Amino acid sequence: MTEGAKATERPTPSSGHHVAAGPVDEVDTVDAVDTTGASRRNTAVLVAFTTVTNLADGVMKIALPLVATSLTESPALISGVAMSLSLPWLLSALHIGVLVDRVDRRKLVWLANGIQVLVGGALLALAVTDLLNLPVIYACGAALGIAEVIAGTSAAALVPDVVAVSGRERANALVAGAETVCLEFVGPFVGGLLVGVGVSFALGATLVGYVLTAAVLVLLVYRYRPATASGGAAAAPSVRAQIGEGLGFLFRHRLLRMLAAAVTVLGSCWGAWFALMPLYATGAMGLTSADYGLLVGALGIGGVAGSLVVGWFNRLFGRRWAMMINIFLTGAMMAAPALSTDRWAVGCAALLGGMGGTLWTVNVRTVMQTLVPSTMMGRFGAVFRLFAFGSGPVGAGVAGALAEWFSAPTAMAAFAIACLLAFLPLARVFTAAVEADLDNLLKQP
Repeated sequence: MTEGAKATERPTPSSGHHVAAGPVDEVDTVDAVDTTGASRRNTAVLVAFTTVTNLADGVMKIALPLVATSLTESPALISGVAMSLSLPWLLSALHIGVLVDRVDRRKLVWLANGIQVLVGGALLALAVTDLLNLPVIYACGAALGIAEVIAGTSAAALVPDVVAVSGRERANALVAGAETVCLEFVGPFVGGLLVGVGVSFALGATLVGYVLTAAVLVLLVYRYRPATASGGAAAAPSVRAQIGEGLGFLFRHRLLRMLAAAVTVLGSCWGAWFALMPLYATGAMGLTSADYGLLVGALGIGGVAGSLVVGWFNRLFGRRWAMMINIFLTGAMMAAPALSTDRWAVGCAALLGGMGGTLWTVNVRTVMQTLVPSTMMGRFGAVFRLFAFGSGPVGAGVAGALAEWFSAPTAMAAFAIACLLAFLPLARVFTAAVEADLDNLLKQP
């Protein structure tokens, strides 16, 4: 923290003590500016932005692995496509988190969008000229992955700046619903259909989507001001020091630390599923590209269902159980293809996994936005997403190796077991008393 900067304190359910939150004058938050009209407008803008960009990402994430299946039959090489898209979370998230806390977050989202447009255009040109190959797909996937880290971390950090506390659970539910319906349902379904027509059609659709997202954020009510130190100029903390602040904030809090451990297991399972299913579905299960798009779309249907029932589920069972049930649903998603090649069984399990994923996502974001100050959201969000998304390429790599050495069902079964083992440690930490403390914080103005 810059010496002399203003700090705020808030209680944390996990530790029972107060923690300095850091400088609070980096942005003018919507709570200080406008808690009614601006908050509603910003929620609508964020949902619209999330819808368009995730639709394009959904098409891209289904198109690239399916293109790879036409170039090789190696599970490990095809898993490499999923790894290239998600590996930047592991390699760059911490440094990008510092950037998000230093720079105008909306401009960073535009920067990410520019990268997506350039890479999407390059992929389209290479596809038209029949020059696509695995090394090119890996390189472009890595560039898109970096853009996703920038956009995802920046957009998540924007929420507490532009949406009032009272509206954040609703905003998170709408954003998570838009993410799942587009990234896991409409996008994959359309991507599967377009790849069936031609690779160029699928890549062209993503390029159009990336171009459209640039204009949406203009409507956001958001005024950024660089953090200033009281009492004169002071040297900015080093990048390493600020990364340490983000890591320290996470590891000082027992609940946040355990949530990070749980999301690491969950993220590795999702990475394994997406790495193995393209070849497994179009091979052992006998699905076409369009059928595989529908299978992945079941995740999105479940995600939409989760976003619709999350408020009701929280009221009936509590936020704690809404999150912990996701462990069992994700385990079912992994176990089904290990036990059966029936498309309906695997599809139903995917639907349940998608629903559980949204219940988890909405609630974990609300927990983070409650416990973490806005000026720390970039660094903390990057650290947390490092575990959530950085575990994806690890899961994809391990799953690919297990499938290469043994079989895809064996790999799926191993991840299902690992997922279920995460339940008891989380249940011991995320107790009813901790949940009550969180609810009290959410009721504060």
